[in-house]
Amino acid sequence: MLRLRSCILTQLLSSPYASHVSPLHRLLSAAAASAVSPAPGFAAEEYLVSSCGLTHAQALKVSAKLSHLKSPAKPDAVLAFLAGIGLSAADVATAVAKDPLLLCAGVERTLAPVVDGLTGLGLSRSEVARIAVLVPGKFRCRSIVSAVHYYLNLFGSMDDLLRLLKRGFWLQGSDLERVVKPNVAFLQECGLHDCHIAKLCIRVPMILTINQQRLRAMVACAKALCVPHGSGMLGQALQAVAFFDEEKIAAKVEYLKKTFRWSDTEVGIALPKAPVVLRSCKERLQRVAEFLISEVGLEPGYIAHRPALLTYSLDDRLRPRYYVVKFLKENGLLHRDRDYYYAAAATPKVFMEKFIFPHKEAAPHLAEDYAAACRGEVLARFRFT
Repeated sequence: MLRLRSCILTQLLSSPYASHVSPLHRLLSAAAASAVSPAPGFAAEEYLVSSCGLTHAQALKVSAKLSHLKSPAKPDAVLAFLAGIGLSAADVATAVAKDPLLLCAGVERTLAPVVDGLTGLGLSRSEVARIAVLVPGKFRCRSIVSAVHYYLNLFGSMDDLLRLLKRGFWLQGSDLERVVKPNVAFLQECGLHDCHIAKLCIRVPMILTINQQRLRAMVACAKALCVPHGSGMLGQALQAVAFFDEEKIAAKVEYLKKTFRWSDTEVGIALPKAPVVLRSCKERLQRVAEFLISEVGLEPGYIAHRPALLTYSLDDRLRPRYYVVKFLKENGLLHRDRDYYYAAAATPKVFMEKFIFPHKEAAPHLAEDYAAACRGEVLARFRFT
C-alpha cells in the first residue's frame, strides 16, 4: 500500500496537472510524508480538517461518508489532482464540504477524463475548476461532459451556465433526456426561438425541471393572458406566471384593474405587452399608479397602451425623468414630439442626449439637478439659471 501511494504521488507530480499545484503544495507534502510513515488507519474527521480545510463542525457532519476508506491514499491523490487544475485551498474546502465523496473519485478513471472532456469543449482551466467547486457531486461523473455540452448549446455562454450552477441548478443523465430535452422541444413547438428559451430558462430554471403536464398548463395560462402562440412575449408571460396558480393570477389581474382604473379591454391591452407586471408586488404597483395618475396626470388608457411604464423604477427613473420633462415644458424647452413616455422609455444614453445635453446653456444646472433627483435628493424645482 505504501508503495502504491508513493507511485500515485510520483505520477501526479509528473503529470500536466501538477503545474498548478502551488496553492495546495502543503497537501502534496503531507501526502508524501504520510507515504513514508505508515498510518494505523484512516481518521476521516481529522483528515477533513487537517488536509481539506473543513471546520470541525463540517467534518463531523460529513465524515461518516468516508468511513469505508482504510487509508488516505485515494483522497491524497484527489487533492493533488484538484490542486493541479487550479483549485485553491478554500475551493477544495467548499467542494469537499458539499460532496465528501469527491475524495473517493478515481483520478485516472474519472477526474482526468472529465477535465479533458470539458477543456475539449473549449472551457478554460479556471472554468473547469469553477464547475468542480459548484457541482462537485456531478464533477465526479463522466456524464457531466455531455451535459455541459448540451447546456452550453442551449444557453449560449459559459457565464450563463455558471450563473445557474451557483443557484443550484443541474440535471444530467436520464433526467436530461427524460425531462429537460422534452421540455425544450415543447417550448420550441410553442414558437419560442432558442434565444427566448435560453432567457426564460436562465430566469426561471424550473421550466426545465417540471413535468410536461405542468409546463403545458403554464403555457395555457400564459396564452389566457392573450399572448399569442409563437409570440416572443410568450417567454415573458411564462416567466410571469411561473410561480402563480390561476387563482392568484386572477386576483392580480383584478388588482391591476382596480389600481390603474382599467376596464377589461384595457387590461387585455396591457398584459400581452408587459405580462411581467404580474410579478410586481401590490405595494409597488400602488405607488406607481398614484404617481402616474395623480402626479403626472396620465389617463388609464394611456398607461394601458404603454404598460412598460409599470416596469421601470419609480425612484430611479420615472420620477426623476418626470421632473426633467416638467422643467423643460415650463420653460419652453421641450420639443412637441417628445412626451413623458418617450423620456421614460429612452435608454440612459439617449435620455441624456435628448433631454439634458441640448440645454447646457439655457439650463446649466439641469444635469446636476437630474443626478440629485436620481439619488432621491429632489429639489423644490429645478434651477433655470
